[in-house]
Amino acid sequence: MSEYVQKMEKAVEATDREFSKLRAGQASPAILNDIRVDYYGTSTPISQIAKISIPEPRVLLVSPWEKPLVDAVEKAILAANIGVTPMKDGNCIRVALPILTTERRQELAKIARKHAEDGRIAIRNIRRDANDSIKKQKDVPEDEQKRLQDEIQKATDKYTGLIDSALQEKENDILKV
Repeated sequence: MSEYVQKMEKAVEATDREFSKLRAGQASPAILNDIRVDYYGTSTPISQIAKISIPEPRVLLVSPWEKPLVDAVEKAILAANIGVTPMKDGNCIRVALPILTTERRQELAKIARKHAEDGRIAIRNIRRDANDSIKKQKDVPEDEQKRLQDEIQKATDKYTGLIDSALQEKENDILKV
């Protein structure tokens, strides 16, 4: 029973991670989380080879730990095609985030809704698996099975509610001008 609740918690966490990658009105280091840089032949996340800071509300400053990596990091950010243009500034890279247009805000809100729906689907799949597992237990009385299924449903409602509230918060953040 608790294993299914843990899986639901992980589904909510995964949805929150997806939300953090969506750029709202201000800079966030999470925007660069999925970018990988060729580091001596190994594909490495940018956060492991550079410090990412926010000197201004719409600017990210990426400072690689090693000077030779500046060009590789710049190329990786360009190749990621996330709608930003990195600029070399000495031993670091400035990533200026453009002001979001209304159309782009609507598009991001739509993407956020898709991530939320994916999270809700994952939770419903976990509920289905849990209910199937409960039904397969022949040695458990019927009223106990019903109680367990009710508990699973309550957990499902709780975690889909968490995703819904996170979506509402993210949409407000994205659509706020």
